[in-house]
Amino acid sequence: MSDTAATGRSADVRRMTFDDNALLPVLYGNHDRHLVRIEQLANVQLSARGNQLAIAGSADDAAIAHKTIAALYERLKRGLSIEMADIDAAVRFARTGADGAGGDEDGIRTRRRTVQARSPGQRTYLAALRERDMVFALGPAGSGKTYLAVAMGVSLLLTGKVERIVLSRPAVEAGERLGFLPGDMKEKIDPYLRPLYDALHDMLPAEQIANRMESGEIEIAPLAFMRGRTLAHCFVILDEAQNTTPMQMRMFVTRLGEGSRMVITGDPSQTDLPGGQRSGLADAVDTLKDVEGVRFIRLTSKDVVRHDLVTRIVEAYDARDKKNKSDNR
Repeated sequence: MSDTAATGRSADVRRMTFDDNALLPVLYGNHDRHLVRIEQLANVQLSARGNQLAIAGSADDAAIAHKTIAALYERLKRGLSIEMADIDAAVRFARTGADGAGGDEDGIRTRRRTVQARSPGQRTYLAALRERDMVFALGPAGSGKTYLAVAMGVSLLLTGKVERIVLSRPAVEAGERLGFLPGDMKEKIDPYLRPLYDALHDMLPAEQIANRMESGEIEIAPLAFMRGRTLAHCFVILDEAQNTTPMQMRMFVTRLGEGSRMVITGDPSQTDLPGGQRSGLADAVDTLKDVEGVRFIRLTSKDVVRHDLVTRIVEAYDARDKKNKSDNR
């Protein structure tokens, strides 16, 4: 691939020349839908002819589009596929100046897919998951906190680095008052554990999940069931940790046993605790911030990888909250 650039009064025009024409249909997408997406996200105009692609836009926008396309082309040369989410991720990386090509070394291998970071923040999170025995991931909905943690747990289980995965979260609220709900205990708690099931089904075939749950290799349980246990040789995830009390959080983090890793995820802005009650997640951030071996990762709206509208919604709420805090000073 080679590049040329020309600068005019109102726009930069960059031209990219590709050395492997066979990759271009995949790079451009059916009916050029990948190019259309890049045009929307980077605010540029793209024009393809033969093995050349012209990029027209402001200097900054053209540079972002250029880096995006170069990263996607490198993915294809490595034998990786491109989905629409990869387009979004490549633009996200390009805006921050980070390398967005991605490779096998960046991904988490599971039975059904290789899961890769889709933002610089997620890349930092994945590095922490690989390096630390206890990681706290704080961030808004859609930033990949739980999904990436489950992917890492599945990968470690498949490679024999842990013997079990234990997935937990507070059921309903910190008090875990389940008695009024119909059904047995499993039927009571399953709706609150559904996000964990959904992530698992993205990583493993359904029959493997059922078999591993039956054998105890995968355990999904409410937080109340963790009391008194020592969790050894396993990968443990506590989801929705903002809805724990300080006492529950202290109980949970001290379950960590030999050969285990623990990930605690939560969105501090979506606490369901009764008014005035301190969240166990906030308490842990204050208490454990200087403890060696514990890593805190803070994801933001820039790491949200759901629908574009979710990012804008998160940013709107964040702006409102900042304004309220400023007005109350």
